[in-house]
Amino acid sequence: MMSDGNPGCSFDPDLFSNVNLTSVNQLAKKLSLKMDLFSEWLPSSDGRLHKNKHRAAWILKAITLIDLTTLAGDDSMSNVSRLCFKAARPVAKDILQELGFDYEEDSPIHTAAVCVYPNRVHEAVHVLEKIGMSTKINIASVATGFPAGQTPLNARLAEIRFAVENGATEIDIVINRPLVLAAKWKALYDEIGAMKEACGTAHLKTILATGELGTLQNVYNASMVAMMAGADFIKTSTGKESVNATIPVGIVMARAIKDYQHKTGFKVGLKPAGGVRTSTDALQWLILVKELLGNEWLTPELFRFGASGLLGDLETQLYQYVTGRTPSGYEFTMG
Repeated sequence: MMSDGNPGCSFDPDLFSNVNLTSVNQLAKKLSLKMDLFSEWLPSSDGRLHKNKHRAAWILKAITLIDLTTLAGDDSMSNVSRLCFKAARPVAKDILQELGFDYEEDSPIHTAAVCVYPNRVHEAVHVLEKIGMSTKINIASVATGFPAGQTPLNARLAEIRFAVENGATEIDIVINRPLVLAAKWKALYDEIGAMKEACGTAHLKTILATGELGTLQNVYNASMVAMMAGADFIKTSTGKESVNATIPVGIVMARAIKDYQHKTGFKVGLKPAGGVRTSTDALQWLILVKELLGNEWLTPELFRFGASGLLGDLETQLYQYVTGRTPSGYEFTMG
């Protein structure tokens, strides 16, 4: 579970820094070259696929950083139950055992959180308690009029309080994008600060919806405002925008995180969401974090993937690593 987070600081526009688009694009190319080392299983001299244990280890790491999510209009108790069981046992047991792990009481192989709508939180609490995972897997809930954030502030705050009262340990809010586009940074700070207060002891993950912010400079400024207001994580997207998590956006957000740490001493987490669907996508983000923020960020306390479909591809990759063949759909079990 997560520890004490970011207390925030007074609003200070002097913390804003200019974004150099050329530098961002150059760094994105460098990260892409590093990614090529992990893009496929490495070929051996005889042309066969070489089982790259380092890539398999990164994939296992990625699984433990997922906020496993269901945000569908037909979500029900059965959907939430399946989600929680899969979060607790994300890889088929036989595959996991081949990789040197097992689902014992202290197994580290589980997702970081499950993420549901506020009115499904109590069901996630019930299931995770029933299977003995309530102290290992966080319960996240989207709130504040997700995904548009266009409801009145009082309604958004009430939604946060409802989710927390029902057992949410993390709240994923969406920011008021028009405030960014109008450069009303103090107003944005005040809104996020009110949301932070409504969270109480729950951690605040602030969704910037970067695809709707217009410029990378706005992404940087919104990131900094969110952290000043007390965000424990800054998150790229709702997954509903036409453009979601991209590497240039990740570079700018990571830079803002390091700048904030340098100026305040507090660490803030990063969460890409939307468009992270394959092992290649996940590894690209892990490399970005390792290179720009450091190994200490490669933990559930400081890095997450927001995803519903990513886990399936990661499990497929591990199956191929262990067996040397592509699985049929029925070969995956809940463990």
